[in-house]
Amino acid sequence: MIRALVYLVIILIGLCLSPFLVGNTGYLYLAIGDYQIETSIFFAVIGLIIFYSLLQLVEFVLVWLFNLVLNSRYLPERWRRNAARKHTLLGALALAEENWPAAEKAMAKGAEKGEIPALNLLAAARAAHHQNNFESRDEYLAKAELEPQAVKAVSTTRTRYLLQQGELSAARAELDKLNPTSKSKFPVLKLAIELYQAQQDWQALKLLLPILAKKRVLADEQLQALSLTTNTALLNQAILANEQELEKCWHWLTRAERKQPEYIALYATGLNRFERRDEAKKLLLKQVKSIPSAAILHALAEVLTPADVEAKKQLLALETQYQDNLDYQVCLAKLYQKNHDFHQAKIWWQKACYLKDDRDNLHALADAQEHLGELNRALQTRRNAAKLS
Repeated sequence: MIRALVYLVIILIGLCLSPFLVGNTGYLYLAIGDYQIETSIFFAVIGLIIFYSLLQLVEFVLVWLFNLVLNSRYLPERWRRNAARKHTLLGALALAEENWPAAEKAMAKGAEKGEIPALNLLAAARAAHHQNNFESRDEYLAKAELEPQAVKAVSTTRTRYLLQQGELSAARAELDKLNPTSKSKFPVLKLAIELYQAQQDWQALKLLLPILAKKRVLADEQLQALSLTTNTALLNQAILANEQELEKCWHWLTRAERKQPEYIALYATGLNRFERRDEAKKLLLKQVKSIPSAAILHALAEVLTPADVEAKKQLLALETQYQDNLDYQVCLAKLYQKNHDFHQAKIWWQKACYLKDDRDNLHALADAQEHLGELNRALQTRRNAAKLS
């Protein structure tokens, strides 16, 4: 811009001075060595302008040629980068369409000279995994892992793929490298939940529950369901192990959890298994007076024996209170059936079936009817049960 203004000023000055120069051309004598030049000032000025213009033209040509030579050295590299961008775009579109063979091929090519090779390699690994091409998938992940910042992402991805593949031991070894803690990211914690459940490692999942609650990884309903599943599994394992494990597992529960009917019922069942039936009865009867829980009533039907007359009287005293409770009717029916009192068992099974038609309850009623010699009624009851299946 400045150069153009200079040229414009020179031209304007020339236009202003040209009338004077034509009338008074002047005289210029220049000697350089053996060379002598004689001319007018007007032509000397014109010559200088032409010389300067040619000099600028030569400079422009030289600079252009110099830049062309420099750029030509990196031209193949630039072409490769542009090709890598093109392959990455095609690979992303193929991933969106779930065209896994095309996505793998394009992403693998784009990784060679791509701006973020690890991203291309992870995408290629995903496409290979969906094609069950596990060998290629592992190769892509190994190459992506060479990028220091991608190590955790690659390990997380590898754990997920191994879990989906059914390689639980290998997935657990990879997950242990990530070491799920309160500082771990949500994907790692969710992977830990899924893998621990698949391996039925309830103790590891129990240790993870406080972290899940603190970081709100799951919704409240999902967390409660997971806690119930975990604690129930731990109590069942302890019941099959020994009394010490049962007590250890029971006291591992929080104070609030030890008040939940599901856990109380399991604990009482364990106490009964280890010949602590009096404690189990006392615990269950205390609960049944306040909360008519299905788990508590089911446990009572297992724990009580025909000799527990007083306990049965306490249950019968609650008939008015629980007359519309299906689990209460089933509990008493099972107790009478255990005592071989099929007449009373039939009455309570009939009450249960009146409240709700259930196939198992109908078959139990038919069994009681058969023991009482009511074969036709038993046959009709079984037909009703068959209609529900």
